Amino acid sequence: MSAAPQITVTIPDTAPFSPEQRSWLSGFFSASVAAMAAEGPPTASNDSAATTVDGPILATNDEAPWHDPSMEPDARMEMAKDRPIAPRLMAAMAQQDCGQCGYNCADYANAIFLHNEERLNLCAPGGKVTARLLKGLAVELNDINGDKTAADVGAAEGGKSRAVESAQADVIPGTSREAPATAVFKSRRRLNQEGSAKDTWHVEFDLSQSGVSYVVGDSFGVFPKNNQGLVDQIIAMLGASHLTEIAGKTLRQVLREDVDLGLAPDSLFELFSYISGGKSREKARALAKGEDPDGDAAQLDVLAVLHKFPNVRPHPEAFVDALSPLQPRLYSISSSPNLNLGGLSLTVDAVRYQINKRKRTGVASTWLADSVEPGEALKVYVQKAHNFALPDDKAKPVIMVGPGTGVAPFRAFLQERKASQAPGRNWLFFGHQKSATDFFYREELEEMRKEGVLSRLSLAWSRDAGQKFYVQDRMREVGTDLWRWLEDGAHVYVCGDAKRMAKDVEAALVDIAATAGNKTTDEAVAFVSQLKKDKRFQLDVY
Repeated sequence: MSAAPQITVTIPDTAPFSPEQRSWLSGFFSASVAAMAAEGPPTASNDSAATTVDGPILATNDEAPWHDPSMEPDARMEMAKDRPIAPRLMAAMAQQDCGQCGYNCADYANAIFLHNEERLNLCAPGGKVTARLLKGLAVELNDINGDKTAADVGAAEGGKSRAVESAQADVIPGTSREAPATAVFKSRRRLNQEGSAKDTWHVEFDLSQSGVSYVVGDSFGVFPKNNQGLVDQIIAMLGASHLTEIAGKTLRQVLREDVDLGLAPDSLFELFSYISGGKSREKARALAKGEDPDGDAAQLDVLAVLHKFPNVRPHPEAFVDALSPLQPRLYSISSSPNLNLGGLSLTVDAVRYQINKRKRTGVASTWLADSVEPGEALKVYVQKAHNFALPDDKAKPVIMVGPGTGVAPFRAFLQERKASQAPGRNWLFFGHQKSATDFFYREELEEMRKEGVLSRLSLAWSRDAGQKFYVQDRMREVGTDLWRWLEDGAHVYVCGDAKRMAKDVEAALVDIAATAGNKTTDEAVAFVSQLKKDKRFQLDVY
């Protein structure tokens, strides 16, 4: 009988476990895979308990062709359908590696698979679609494992496993969403000029007493509060007193600070289906299943649900229990700690829109723009960047593409290059609607050009002329020069919308490689793919 093959499975350092847990899990999976290999070639299976020497049981970015934020969820799930359950869990994520869940996409999937994370609603960009997919996969996972027999890793308590709580016990405040620190709101100023269709703010925080530190490329997490007017409207619709006590807090405090009042979760429709009858019950059941009986599901926030079901009024405590927790929001940091000692700044678009006759707003963005008072203490944390950092070699050229608020991390990059006296050239592509009203940080950028920090500034304004013109159009226009920078080893960074802008910028790079680089289309695509593998093409998308 041949000896069992020596196979090593290593849990990466980025996985959400303590060193002791990573060591235990690495040994467990290594022994399991070796034992299976010794028994003979495994058969293909969707079962999460099945593994192969070639196909990892855990999710990784290296073997994830669905790791593309522009791809629709159905397409990603189709790609992953024959993989073990952990990679399928990953495919259900939004693929942005934004960190809002406290992990990257692969690590969040692995944490769920290993029963180290019970919360299935943390993927903010994926929203209800991801939550529904994860819910179905979690049922399958529990069926396979038999009442969560992977509890050696930690049994869930309060939506979070004991293993996670143990691993987080020594976390430094401000380095995790689970262990926030306290910072002071300092100031805000509007970046748009009068007449702009946008409402964007430069927001500053004082970190001097917080113990929080960061580097450029990191993101800043803030724990927002819901709009007080919206909270009071909901309380009035419930017909309840704002002083109703829920878990030691008033109803008004809970609705303001603890629960998400945005797009209504399936659990709220489930509650309404339990306490109603007739057509109301049928409609609530359909909405809970992800159906859209009236064609308005995408518009139903919590207040809209109360309007839609005027005769259904749950008890405030049951109502609150059916809502999702209010999640922190992440923003790209727009300052360098080396030029802003003890301070940090963000560039925030205040989200305001109207559905029918009702005005709606973003939670954190308008809270920062309208409500927080200077001197107010806030819960915050820093989310470390995942593959979004300046090159170690300061002589390397840097190309930055950041329209709108996407300029935020590149303001930080330029400040850092200035502070470190990096000799490498810097080229920024910035664009927005109108040059007269939406040229963010104009004076700063022009001063950096005079100083030689900003070697080149290419601008694109989509509403200044009859034909819309975007940063990717400007890139193609100067493609020959951009190609020379790439030949000189330039690193390319993109910050902005994942589904449209980032995809269009990547297509522009392919076109430039084909035209200025004299490559075939296949060669050009391979060239851009190699830039990604070499970490010379990095994205910060949302």
